[in-house]
Amino acid sequence: MPSHKKEPLKEIAFSFLKLGIFAFGGPAAHIAMMEEEFVRRHRWLSREKFLDLLGAASLIPGPSSTELAIYIGFLHAGWLGLVLAGICFIMPAAIIVTTLAWLYVQFGSLPQTISILYGIKPVVVAVILQALWGLGRSALKTRFLAVICLVSFAVSFLGINPLTILIGAGSVVGICNWIGRLRDGKRSSIGSLAILLMVLPLAFLVQTVAAWTSRIHFSLNLTSLFLVFLKIGSVVFGSGYVLLAFLRSDLVVNLHWLSDSQLLDAVIVGQVTPGPVFTTATFIGYLLFGLPGAFVATVGIFLPAFLLVAISGPLVSRIRQSLVAASFLDGVIVGSLALMAYVTYELGRSTLIDLITVTWAIVCSLLLIRFRVNSAWLVLTGAAIGFLVFLLR
Repeated sequence: MPSHKKEPLKEIAFSFLKLGIFAFGGPAAHIAMMEEEFVRRHRWLSREKFLDLLGAASLIPGPSSTELAIYIGFLHAGWLGLVLAGICFIMPAAIIVTTLAWLYVQFGSLPQTISILYGIKPVVVAVILQALWGLGRSALKTRFLAVICLVSFAVSFLGINPLTILIGAGSVVGICNWIGRLRDGKRSSIGSLAILLMVLPLAFLVQTVAAWTSRIHFSLNLTSLFLVFLKIGSVVFGSGYVLLAFLRSDLVVNLHWLSDSQLLDAVIVGQVTPGPVFTTATFIGYLLFGLPGAFVATVGIFLPAFLLVAISGPLVSRIRQSLVAASFLDGVIVGSLALMAYVTYELGRSTLIDLITVTWAIVCSLLLIRFRVNSAWLVLTGAAIGFLVFLLR
């Protein structure tokens, strides 16, 4: 029995450490790489199950890609897998960010990374496109779901909160399914509909509580640092850009712990390093209290993800047993795909800036979708191309 358990844990540790080192590009790119690694390459789970976990991760606060990693670890190796997958995915980024924070404090400026990112970012765009291509074929099971996805993509441009888009897409699909079953004379639980109608106001209640707690003033110490990041990790939905808004409101405007310039530098480091964007907290913690601050801030912002997955993980498999709840999850999944598409569009606008980057993105997309080349090699090649272009200019 012990030898049977050790091997999956080794696999989990190796796989998520590798992702933590090479997973550049934010949540959408991380999700794409996990789909390639665990659905296509290792076949640990089906694409349908992967989409279920993605929908569940999108419904709870915190870093969605990290929560997806934790869900996969739990599914593959139970509670130990849950903890190991999350730690191995977070740890490489936390170490890299801490190192950059030390350099920042010592020398007063960030290391030069523009040339390397020039070649890596088109790879990230291609990786997300590959995920959208593969996941879309499984998620868009009907024309109705395709329409919901397109509408969700369109309203993303209006600046609507990502949580509202996800809950809205899930509620529309779930309620329409419930009505359709009644029209066809099939029995359906009124409790399922009641739960759907309760989710949206509860989500807004969470946001209201978050806004209220932002008005509380904390003195600057390790305990308050932990509490502030624990609160942020418990209420932030969406991308790193949403995280930036919460960080600025709490740390710059309300608490005056950072300047806008320091916050911007922290966010840049979180975005340009591999792994979760939420390791921005690691950088900030180091600026304020050195290594103890980096550790406390990292634990604070990621702890809610582990707790929420631990609570909700055993329930994910039961969602599909209710047709209405399953329809709600289908809507959340297509909403998630729409948000991924929106992130890809925004990233593409700022990344594909000349003929070299456009051509490199097209080549990477072809290699990934048609030939299924390992994205890690493309990231390394992109870094080399970016550095070469920098030398020739």
